[in-house]
Amino acid sequence: MSRWLWMTWLTIPVLNTLQQLFLKLGADAASSAASSGWFGSLLASPWFTAAVVAEIVCFIVWMTVLSELDLSLAFPLSATSYVFVMLVAWIVFGERLELKNLVGSLVILCGIWCLMTASRSTTSNDYSSTETSRR
Repeated sequence: MSRWLWMTWLTIPVLNTLQQLFLKLGADAASSAASSGWFGSLLASPWFTAAVVAEIVCFIVWMTVLSELDLSLAFPLSATSYVFVMLVAWIVFGERLELKNLVGSLVILCGIWCLMTASRSTTSNDYSSTETSRR
């Protein structure tokens, strides 16, 4: 994966994390505003607007990544969003972070690593097989 594609792809879990952060902030703000109703307060929230913008930008970046990567590789990589959201929830909202959370995050990251390295070795093996068959 090229450096440009790697950096482009990395923006996806960052944008997903920002979107979840903005949605949580918007939901919290809307729950405390009972004057125009919860849903109306949510729609009027700048946090909700920021979440929608983050989602639109994420969609555009995702389409760019999909034009360059196989779906079977790109989609599992997006699982890092789960880890990022959990860490942001712990840092920003003081949510509990238990050993099970950390172990689950490690499993996710190890799974992503396995998929990425398997993809590279399969690609290089396919290339070697193609070169051998041409001879």
